[in-house]
This record gives sequence, C-alpha cells and structure tokens, in this order.
Amino acid sequence: MRGLVDFLRTGPDRPPIEGKAAIDRIYRRTRVLVLIAVTVGYGISYTCRLGFAAVKKPLIDGGLFNANELGQIGQAFFYTYALGKFLNGFFGDHANVRRLFSIGVLCSALINLAMGCYSSFWFWTGVWALNGWFQSSGAPTGAVVLANWFSNRERGRYYGVFSASHSIGEGTSFLLLGVLISSWGWRLGFWGPAALGAATALGIYLMLRDRPPTLGLPPVAVWKNDFIDDKTSEKKSSTWRNQLEVLKTPAIWIIGLANGCMYVTRYAINSWGWLYLQDAKGYSQIEAGVMLAINTVAGMCGAFAFGFISDKFFKARRPPCNLIFAVIEIGALCLLFFGPPGNRVLFTVALMLYGFALNGLLASLGGLFAIDLAPKRAAGAAMGVVGLFAYLGAGFQERVSGYLIQRGTTMVDGVRQVDYSAPVAFWLGASVLSMLLAASLWRSRMRD
Repeated sequence: MRGLVDFLRTGPDRPPIEGKAAIDRIYRRTRVLVLIAVTVGYGISYTCRLGFAAVKKPLIDGGLFNANELGQIGQAFFYTYALGKFLNGFFGDHANVRRLFSIGVLCSALINLAMGCYSSFWFWTGVWALNGWFQSSGAPTGAVVLANWFSNRERGRYYGVFSASHSIGEGTSFLLLGVLISSWGWRLGFWGPAALGAATALGIYLMLRDRPPTLGLPPVAVWKNDFIDDKTSEKKSSTWRNQLEVLKTPAIWIIGLANGCMYVTRYAINSWGWLYLQDAKGYSQIEAGVMLAINTVAGMCGAFAFGFISDKFFKARRPPCNLIFAVIEIGALCLLFFGPPGNRVLFTVALMLYGFALNGLLASLGGLFAIDLAPKRAAGAAMGVVGLFAYLGAGFQERVSGYLIQRGTTMVDGVRQVDYSAPVAFWLGASVLSMLLAASLWRSRMRD
C-alpha cells in the first residue's frame, strides 16, 4: 500500500527553467494538453457510469430486477463515489494527477466489462460500488489541474470548459448506449463503455501533466501576474494546513449542501430520465436517448455561458449567476413534468433549457464556487467536500426514487404503468432547496 501511495504521489519540483520565451512556450502548449485531457477524458469516462441508467428498462421488462433493486444497486455506486470523491479530493492535492486519473478510468473500464458478463444482484451491488470509487478520481483531478494551471481571473472561463465534460460524456453515452442496447441487448450497454474507457485511460496518461513546478515552471499566478488584492505571492503554509482551512470555512459546507440538493435532481434525470421518458412520455429507447443527448448539447452551452457571464459581467462573482440559472432550471423542469401531454416540441425545449441551466449550476456549485473561496493549494479538498455532499445526495435520490417508482407501479391488463407524481415532487423540491441555499451566500467573495 505504501508503494502504491508513493507511486501516486506528486513528483518533486524540478530546477526552474531559464528564459521567459521558453517558459511561455511550455506553459501555453501544456495548458492546452491538460485542458483537453481533463475535459475530454473526464467526459468520456462518464460512459463507464451511465450504462447502468441506460439498461434499466430492458432489465425491468426482462424480469431480471425491479426498480427498487436497481435503486439499491445505483445507491451503492453513489455512496462509494461520495466517499471516494472526498478522500481523493484531499489526496489529489498531493498526487500525481496523471497517474491517479488514468488508473481510475482504466479500472472503471474493467468493471464495466465484468458487469456485462454476469448478472446477480449482490455481484452487481458490490462491483458497481467499486466502480464508484474508481470513477471518483476524475473530478478532483480536474479541480487540481485547473487550480494549478489557470489563474484566478481566468479560472471561471476554463472551469466552464471543463464542466462541459459532463455534457460530452452524457451526450456520448445517451446516443451510443441507445443504439447499442436497442441493436444488441443490454450487455453492450457495459461492454461498449468498457472498450471506450480503456482507450480513454491511455489518452489521459499520454496528455496530462503534473503540477507546473514539476516541469520546472513557476506557479501560474506568478506566470500570469494574477493575484487578488495585489498580493504578490501565495501564503507560505503547508498543503495540509490549507486543507484544514477548507474544513473550517462554513460557506464551503453550505455550497456542499446546495450541491447535494442539486445532484438529487441531476441524477434523477440521468438515472431515471431514460425510464421516465419511456414510461410517462411514450418515447422509445433510442428516442429517449436522443432527447437526453439534446439536453447535454445545451448543457455544454450552459457551462460555457456560466463561466463567461460570471467572469465578464459579475467580476467573477458566482451568486448572481447561481440564482439566474436556478430559476431557469426549475422553470424548465415544470415544463417537462407538467406540460401538455404529447407535445414533444415543448418537451424538447424544456430539456434544452434544463440542460443549459443545470450545467451552469454544475460548473459553479459542483466546484468553481468552492474553489474560489478556498486556498489554491487546497482546491482538491474543496472539490472533495462539495463532491461528498453531491453524491450523498445522488445516492439518497437513487434509493428514494427507486422506492417511489416501484410503489407507484401497477399492472393493468398485463401492462406495466407508473404514477410519477411522488418522484416528480421529490425532484422539484430538491432543486428549490438548492436554489435557496446557494442564494444565502450572496455576499461571498473570492480569495487568493
């Protein structure tokens, strides 16, 4: 175990590179590589977690599992993901992110391969829980990379780019998995992501880099001359001390609670939206996948827009944008759930607005807002705290949603019918609570 920790530990600082031109050239080239690695890599790794959502209806229709059992399996993933994201967030500040992230994605791919080979409730519960742990390496890696390679006043824009990774992964998953499952059965819902995940792990290892000083580069704040309040150097304190400061910051815990509530709704749509669109709105497997993919395309625009608007128009203040995007998200969900039956144009517009707004909130509450309020040497810890709440919320949602859907299920003349009124009320209420918690931090300010 000690050997593994040493292998994953960040490398030593190299002697400083001489010459501004050389530093500029290496910084510019490497920043492009690491941004592509964390954005595309984290996005494609999503396929190794969303196959489970895509196969729910075939599994229920085939009598392999019911909604309550699927909720328990999904819950196991989210709880280990929550713990893993918290611990990997703290470890990520000390880790070689290149090795940590690529190994996590490779192990997740191998687990998807196993899921398609054997179907048993307890086997799936244990293996899918393990997948949650390996998947948890991605988001903390992104937070550490952004904090180390991008400075304070540009971080919102680049975090918006990174947050588009969720949409890349979800869109790829919804389109790819819909075709694979409809054409070749539910097992391809795991085997397809397994192959894609293994290739992604290799790409991450080839492109990602450790901290700038491990390459002989100065810290990014020095290179960009970008310090808050005209400070000229970072505080000289240990990474552990900075991480402890994160735990003592009440605003970060409130962001975590708001994020947890937002993730109830987010994963209600991700985990059960496929089933909901087929049961309640009459879509086919492929049609539901296309609809959810449209939602993620709008999500990429929302992530970009949030970072740009909050940086450009609100001087890197996140709370005003949080409120605007939350109102749009709640309104879009109301259109989707309560709009006139059969109006597919309206449902498409609703899902696009929802994806746009949710991914903006995901960029902020899912990491950017907390990173703004945390010491930069503890960005991973801040991400770990909000991530812990996020996936506790997602796991709670998975269990409650599965129970409510199963409770609302009846058989009429041999046809399965589901009353979604209770799950819908649960999902909407979580979004409203998230908005109120985030609004309570209206006066919060970025720190250096």
